[in-house]
Amino acid sequence: MIKQHYQSIIVQTICSLLIPFIQLFALYVIIHGHYGPGGGFQGGVLLAVSIILQRLYLGTGIAHQKFPPKLALALGAIGMLIFCLAGIVPMAFGGAFLDYGNLPLFWIHGAELRAAGILIVEIGIGLAVFGALVLIFDSLAGERW
Repeated sequence: MIKQHYQSIIVQTICSLLIPFIQLFALYVIIHGHYGPGGGFQGGVLLAVSIILQRLYLGTGIAHQKFPPKLALALGAIGMLIFCLAGIVPMAFGGAFLDYGNLPLFWIHGAELRAAGILIVEIGIGLAVFGALVLIFDSLAGERW
């Protein structure tokens, strides 16, 4: 268990300055993933790294107040739900599993509809990976939540 925060003011300052940039880059990787390299998995890992870094330098007491483990569980479950719905909903409209062309977004057509479907899937994967990795870290750290 990591109860106490890291004693070095330099480490605390650098980590607190670095975390927002890691999170911003993670969101960029998730959103840009359907146009180029990157995507939901890589962005989810980066988001998880930012929370794990916070848990390491603040200690679990304060870090759990800022980002509770139950929130990680909820976000991971929501991510899986988004992914599953993006796969199953097109089947209800005559398509195959993960056939983005049959998503019921009637104001978008053609390639834009497929790009929107990929973005939805990338967001779902990112949230699922993020929640799972934070929960794995908490379990390995011996936290009971």
